[in-house]
Formats: sequence, structure tokens, C-alpha cells
Amino acid sequence: MKISAHVLLKNEARFVWYSIMSVLHHVDDVYVWDTGSTDDTTKIIEQIMKSNKGIHYKKMVGNSFDEEKLRGEMLSNDSSDWIITVDGDEIWWEDSIKKVVDTIRYRGEDVESIVVPTYNLVGDMFHYQEKEAGRYNLAGRVGHYNLRAFNRRIPGLIAKGEHGVFGWFDSGGKRIEERDPTKIVFVDAPYLHVTHLQRSGKKFGDNEVYKRSRKLKYEIGDEFPKDFYYPEVFFRDRPKIVPSVWNTPDLKFKFRSVLETPVRKIHRRTFLRFQKYGY
Repeated sequence: MKISAHVLLKNEARFVWYSIMSVLHHVDDVYVWDTGSTDDTTKIIEQIMKSNKGIHYKKMVGNSFDEEKLRGEMLSNDSSDWIITVDGDEIWWEDSIKKVVDTIRYRGEDVESIVVPTYNLVGDMFHYQEKEAGRYNLAGRVGHYNLRAFNRRIPGLIAKGEHGVFGWFDSGGKRIEERDPTKIVFVDAPYLHVTHLQRSGKKFGDNEVYKRSRKLKYEIGDEFPKDFYYPEVFFRDRPKIVPSVWNTPDLKFKFRSVLETPVRKIHRRTFLRFQKYGY
């Protein structure tokens, strides 16, 4: 089984090095398409390419973002058997990405997609969203889960939908996560998801990205236990251009989080139960 990682991004300078490097040596190819970054994202990717092979990089310009079109084009440009979606805000543990890849190698002929758990960070690197915030209903589980790998042999596989409600569909118009449940495998291989943190390397860089303003959460999360260990890539030697991510929120952020967190928790428990996809 040939396996590729697909990375579609814009203004991800704070975490993109950690994201790509966490999977690079576990897959055959990495397709990185930049949809118009204005921070140091491009320079960081070019730095990675200087000492690593297997990266197919495409730099686009302009502000238009059509996820359906771009994801479809990425798939058309790739002949791999399996695709692992790795966004610039997702960082994998070595053991986790290895479990996913091993599942594909040994079961990929009979399996269509793979669902894994996530840790969604809020505020900083030391806190994560409460269990009740996870509402995705996948592989018979409800919580912080994501479908992160799929078999391209799914009949009529096609990309559909705009960012936020994007999905992969089969020839019958059915989402791949709603196909035969016996072919959707849950693998206990979590990754770290920093979608709710600042991701751009410049102050207002996140505002330039389609719908990202909805992602930043002013929220007090649960603190990781003292014996929690982070993905190994955070402790590797990194180029000087790659920033440290261990900063903590300022007082303005903390004050707003104190006000908004109770409201968010009430809203989750009262109005939101679960969602299959999108935001």
C-alpha cells in the first residue's frame, strides 16, 4: 500500500513544521499545497524541503479558497492507495502515526477509512477542551474524533462542500463515514489538534484565512496531568525560523476566557449533543 499525506494550508507558521515533520518519515509522499500564506509558512516549508525528500509543494496566490476544488485536485495529482489528511494544525505522536500506517499496511485492502481520537487544545499548549465539547459521531463513538485516513478505491470518491462542512463522498452521494460500518476502523492513535490556538506567525494572520476567526476559542480548558508527554517532534532540533509554541495567554485572553467559558459549557450541555461533521 502506497500512503500519502495531504496538507492544505494557509498561514500556519507557528505549527506547520511540527505537523509535517511528525508524519514525514512514516508515509511515502507528502503533498503540501499552500493557498496563499503571508507569514513565514512558505519559508518554513522550503526549509523542510532542503533536507527531506518526498514533499510535493505547490504555492498558490490570491485569497480565493475552494476546498472542494483543491482537495479534488490534490487527489487527482496523487496515485497513492491511501490518503492521510494532515492539516497544518495537527501534530502526531510517533506511536500514533505508526499505528495508523500499520493498520493501512496490514488491513488496507479490506478497510475504507480510519477514525482516530484527538486532543483539542485551548488557550495554550498546557490545556485541552473538556470531554463534553467533543460532538463528532464517528465509528460508533461520540466525542473528540476525526476521520483522518481513507482508501481512494472507494467507488466514485469525490470531494464536496465548502470549508467547515467539507467531506468525501462515494458514487451514490453518501459520505464515506456513513458507508459500511464494518469497513470504518477506529484506531486508538490520537493526535494533538491546535485548531483553537493562534496558528499564524503574525498577529492578524489568522484573520486572513477563510472561517478561521470562528476557531479561536477564549476558553479555560482542562490541564494536562504532570506525567502527560507531548508529541516527540516538539523536542527535536528545529530551524531558527520555527517558533517555540510554549507561550501562555496574556491577561486579556484570560479575562475573556473567564467570562466565556461558563457560557460555552452551558450551551454545550443544553443545545448541542453531537454532530457528524462540520462546524
